[in-house]
Amino acid sequence: MLDKSVLAMPEPRRIRDRDHVRYVTRQSCLICGRRPTDAHHLRFTQDRALSRKVSDEFTVALCRGHHREVHRSGDEAAWWTKAGIDPTVVARALWLETHPLPVIADNTQVHEDQTAGVVNSTLKLTASQ
Repeated sequence: MLDKSVLAMPEPRRIRDRDHVRYVTRQSCLICGRRPTDAHHLRFTQDRALSRKVSDEFTVALCRGHHREVHRSGDEAAWWTKAGIDPTVVARALWLETHPLPVIADNTQVHEDQTAGVVNSTLKLTASQ
């Protein structure tokens, strides 16, 4: 079997994490704040694959009404633009809540620069500073 992760253009990873999806469904609707919610997979974040959803790391909470509306819209990215929300930022924040970035042993914490989407290492601030 070929390890596709070593290819020049590897296939996008499609992570499945039931606990994360359950966590997302415990959040309020991203549009109206209602509950209960469904975990909506942001389809525009990864290339399509035959009968495969995008990775669970790209999920946000939507009430049933908004979940149906986004699926019926035909152009999901435009739907989110019209709503004035960047759901990828919210999806990343939810993912980091259930999958925190590691702390390195030399008192350096890894964190994500959300504006560039780049992982950087920075020194933790201490109480003495």
